[in-house]
Amino acid sequence: MHELDAGSGSEVVVIDLLRLGFFGMKTRPIRAVLSALGIAIGIAAVVAVVGIPASSAAALQEKMAKLGTNLLTAAPGQDFFGQDAKLPETAVPMAKRIGAVSAASATGKLSASVRKNDLVPSSDTLGLQVQAAEQDLLKVLNAEVRAGRWLSPGEKSVVLGGTAASRLGVDRPGVQLWIDGQWFTVVGILGPLPLSPEIDRSALVGWEAAKEAFGFEGHAGTVYVRTTPDQVDNVRSLLGPTLNPQKSNEVKVSRPSEALEAQQLAESSYNALFLGLGGVALLVGGVGVANTMVISVLERRREIGLRRALGATRRQIRWQFLTESVLLSGLGGLVGVIVGIAVTAGYSISQRWPAALPWPALLGGVGSAVLIGAIAGVYPAVRAARQSPTEALA
Repeated sequence: MHELDAGSGSEVVVIDLLRLGFFGMKTRPIRAVLSALGIAIGIAAVVAVVGIPASSAAALQEKMAKLGTNLLTAAPGQDFFGQDAKLPETAVPMAKRIGAVSAASATGKLSASVRKNDLVPSSDTLGLQVQAAEQDLLKVLNAEVRAGRWLSPGEKSVVLGGTAASRLGVDRPGVQLWIDGQWFTVVGILGPLPLSPEIDRSALVGWEAAKEAFGFEGHAGTVYVRTTPDQVDNVRSLLGPTLNPQKSNEVKVSRPSEALEAQQLAESSYNALFLGLGGVALLVGGVGVANTMVISVLERRREIGLRRALGATRRQIRWQFLTESVLLSGLGGLVGVIVGIAVTAGYSISQRWPAALPWPALLGGVGSAVLIGAIAGVYPAVRAARQSPTEALA
């Protein structure tokens, strides 16, 4: 056996150490697998915890790029006496007068309930609402009609948001729905609208049809405004005074994309918890590796004594057991990274997200496993090296 610092023979020494390390693992495969399992679980947890939020963030960025962050909403707040305020009927035309506004539309709340038929009790609302919708609402929201078409002026028809259609059990146009004593024909079903979840839960009827069928007064419940991206903050500050000049404090203005960003932030707050759990699993795995190596030293006293008698130095014995510990942890880390990638990819596919795999987390997973193996193997390696040939062969 060459010394580790023996110039040209160093490569041979490294190969010999790797062979000895793998041989030590192969002689006790079940124990080696169980020891590496703790490391693998910890690394898999860390990779998945980093990868899944990264995939979620990538999906959010795609949604934001598609839907745009330049959507603002204005809704009536409360007056000085705590009563519900109303937006003027001229709210939408006034919003369009702002120079940086590219488009504006509105919905209006109706005191009506939508049911699948006239036999369903009126109290069974399914958490849905009926709203009047202006003709250009679809364009302003960048919404897509998943099935059927959008509302036509003057017709007695309804378009359902995705959630509303699901709760009502409607999967195609042509179905009749009972809305406050009147039958309406479903002509379309909308795709998902992350920036406008209230539309997802609504049955939408035309603005004029709502006036005729339900006595709708024409006051907007929500005004949707599209602006140029670099003027969002300016338009936001102008919307209240423009929509209701005399009572601007009674107008609530919000930016829906901020709600999505806040949701993403809330979800990411759990990352620290799961990273902590992954760290605990790594610690347990490291203790398992150390325990395995200590027992291995005790069981292989005769092997150590024989190698010492044949001329192996203490340094070589130390490196042998340290290499075995590093290999054990490193293989566990590699398996953990593969499992973590599979979990991240599988979950992302199930959620229809793009799979984002941060390379620092993957490389760091294997690196941390190797580091844990090195730390866990120090004491067993030193203990093995301290044994004299006579003690080991006794």
